[in-house]
Amino acid sequence: MEITQKVVLLTGASEGIGLATARLFAQQGARLALAARSADTLQKVAAELPEALALPTDMRSEEAVKQMVARTYEHYGRIDVLINNAGQGLHVPIEQVDLQQYRSIFELNVVSVIGAMQAVIPHLREQGGGVIVNISSGTSKMVLPGVGPYASTKYALNAISLTARQELAKDNIRVSLVHPGMTSTDFHSHLANQGPWQPSGARNGIGARPMDTPEHIADKILEAVQTEVAEVYSDSLKAFAQH
Repeated sequence: MEITQKVVLLTGASEGIGLATARLFAQQGARLALAARSADTLQKVAAELPEALALPTDMRSEEAVKQMVARTYEHYGRIDVLINNAGQGLHVPIEQVDLQQYRSIFELNVVSVIGAMQAVIPHLREQGGGVIVNISSGTSKMVLPGVGPYASTKYALNAISLTARQELAKDNIRVSLVHPGMTSTDFHSHLANQGPWQPSGARNGIGARPMDTPEHIADKILEAVQTEVAEVYSDSLKAFAQH
């Protein structure tokens, strides 16, 4: 899909990968609906971009997610692309994970994605198709001690996305995954457990890998929309694409 003049709904749009993606897609001529929890920051981002719609949204609220999609459709009259980028980490050994924190990130990283997909799919089907891109993680292709709780949510997201891709193919709705590597954002300063974190996979070479930039991942998200392929990997994870 070429995205010039296409309506793109992007979650987690106020910083990091989401912010870089919003800027790139605006440069490509997309019409943007931007969702994030921080209303003030989101308004500033939207003000920088041509005619972008700011939608402050708590993605853990089922009703708020439905309203996010409804308001986008009411404003633009269509939705062509949904990018589920909002997410949070929880980096702690399995034995020590706080179950309430785990439920919370599962709600954000998995359940809210399903909710957004369920809300947007009828619109995509009615207009003859569209693209959904879910942002996964390179950790879903590895086994990293100390990262299991977070990685497990991305494993789940992969299964949901690839299954939905087959289920929705008949409706010309393409579901894709983007797998970033470790990326130079504030992601690790916003972990649900808020503790200091060092990549325990360093002994496996993970810590030695070059970090992806948010702009590089934005390029990969654009690639996923344009090519409509099942999975796109950041350059730092290209080896996993061969498996």
